[in-house]
Amino acid sequence: LPIAFLFPQYLHLHSFHNKANSRFDSQRTVIAAILESKMPETERQNSSPPENLKFGVPKKGRLYEKVVELLKGAGIEFRRKDRLDVALCVGLPITLVFLPAADIAKFVGEGNVDIGITGFDVVQESRVQVDKIMDLGFGKCKLSVQAPVVEKYESVEALAGKRIVTSFPNISKAFFKEFDEKLGVTTSVNYVSGSVEAACGLGLADAVVDLVETGTTMRAAGLEVVHNILDTQAILIANPNSVHKDIISLLKKRIEGYITATKYVMIMYNVSNDLLQKAITITPGKRSPTITNLECGNVKAVSSLVLKKEVSDKMDALHDVGATDILVLDLQNSRM
Repeated sequence: LPIAFLFPQYLHLHSFHNKANSRFDSQRTVIAAILESKMPETERQNSSPPENLKFGVPKKGRLYEKVVELLKGAGIEFRRKDRLDVALCVGLPITLVFLPAADIAKFVGEGNVDIGITGFDVVQESRVQVDKIMDLGFGKCKLSVQAPVVEKYESVEALAGKRIVTSFPNISKAFFKEFDEKLGVTTSVNYVSGSVEAACGLGLADAVVDLVETGTTMRAAGLEVVHNILDTQAILIANPNSVHKDIISLLKKRIEGYITATKYVMIMYNVSNDLLQKAITITPGKRSPTITNLECGNVKAVSSLVLKKEVSDKMDALHDVGATDILVLDLQNSRM
């Protein structure tokens, strides 16, 4: 079969960027109508009360699964009906709007939704003004310049003036601009929506700019990292002009509490008075441990937060210094 049939996404590379923008504009019109409850009555169930904060979340994929877990842990309950992209939260004036992750930054920046979760890379690529509320700690990867291993590029500067294929044209052009001006060349940056790693093998690019998480896909395509442009992860963003500052603050507090709860556990133990200082050196807590006198008088009960990844080592160390009755309790949520 001809390459054009097997890889149609590589035909008319520039036109795909235009189609992506057209798709976003069309989708934005539909979503805006839904959010403002201007749809026909039969479709009103896919709408939002006008007074609600509108929260853009990824509609599918691994990021969707992580976000749903985050919302549940933060006590943000919702019921989403089949085939609907809008869901009302229980007990809070919040409407969840399920959108492609790549579009969320634009929706937030242009005020169609008040707040959203997407990747830092998407925000940078979208070139919109949003407030970064917080890092969420998942979806971590790197946006990097990758080139064929056989070419043995030792510096990213050697790729200036060559052909770059990417799903991040704005970031890529900005990155290579410095080298272009220095060397007096023009780097050709072309957009594709997917299968970026295949471009070099097909002879369509000298290098690509793409996300790297584990590197498995990159290595399978015969590529290696020449330079890391930025580190990215899922972040919570808000429109600077949103009128729902109080709800945004509440969401931030709830999400921070849940994230803290996922990182820490509560360790509890008994220790004699003469060994107390050695024990609390091992478990100083997030601020300080809680120490309680036991009725027998010569033993203290200690409770302390410890990082989940360190808990086994802490338990061993406490046992070695003479602590007893060592217990570990999981945290469901917190407010620090």
